[in-house]
Amino acid sequence: MSYHELSLVLFTVLAQTAVGAYLIMTLANLVTNSRVDVKGRITRNMFFVWVVMGLGFVASSTHLGSPMRAMNALNQVGTSWLSNEILTGSMFFAFGGLYWLLEVLDKGTEGARKGLKIAGMVAGIAFMYSMVNVYLIDTVPTWNTPFTGWSFLLTMVVAGAIFASTLMHSAQFDDAKYTRGIQGLVVVAIIAMIVVTLSQMVALADIQSSVVAASDLVPNMAMLQGSRIVLLVAGAAIALFGINRIKGSVALPVVGLALVLVAELLGRNIFFNLHMTVGM
Repeated sequence: MSYHELSLVLFTVLAQTAVGAYLIMTLANLVTNSRVDVKGRITRNMFFVWVVMGLGFVASSTHLGSPMRAMNALNQVGTSWLSNEILTGSMFFAFGGLYWLLEVLDKGTEGARKGLKIAGMVAGIAFMYSMVNVYLIDTVPTWNTPFTGWSFLLTMVVAGAIFASTLMHSAQFDDAKYTRGIQGLVVVAIIAMIVVTLSQMVALADIQSSVVAASDLVPNMAMLQGSRIVLLVAGAAIALFGINRIKGSVALPVVGLALVLVAELLGRNIFFNLHMTVGM
């Protein structure tokens, strides 16, 4: 298996993780009855969300032939999903990052900060929607399927939820009901991810061009996807165990998160290795 699209592998997984974590942490501050000091610590820990998002953008810039011409990618906003992805991703970073900065520095009105917070959530969702559509290309039959959207969404949910849970655990988040809801979401999403993965592997048998069959693009697909699922389940189990049983320590959640990210990076690299075009 080649690693020729490593820049995009990193960008998509890290961006999805950051957006998922931001949505869950922001909702926690909006809808739960946690103490003000706890919500403040959750917001401060959001710094790491922006670090991950920043790393994702750095990775994406290495995919450009000439990074100095990066602004040209915005020339087709409204008609190109790639331009829309870059715009909405930048808006997510700008709105969410500015909200975080004003909140940490205690600047601006409460209404303005809440508006930026919600604007960041809307931009993040639009960013993910645009990202999915970038890869729904008519001439790439292995990508132009519902599995692409589902796999991107589930990465956002699983990796984002575990990332957010780790940061909230560090902030001593105290809403048990919300915590159980996140953990239930992770379990359901992992089950869905396994179903989507197995269904996609079956569907590949029916995709072929005059040159190559989709099932031949990654010959060791079963072994790789099996390894990915093992890493995913083990990582989630370790992270959730640490969050539930070890108060105040993030060592196990961080290890679990790392395994989940490795699993999703592996899965995304498989996705890019499945690239093929119709016809000759």
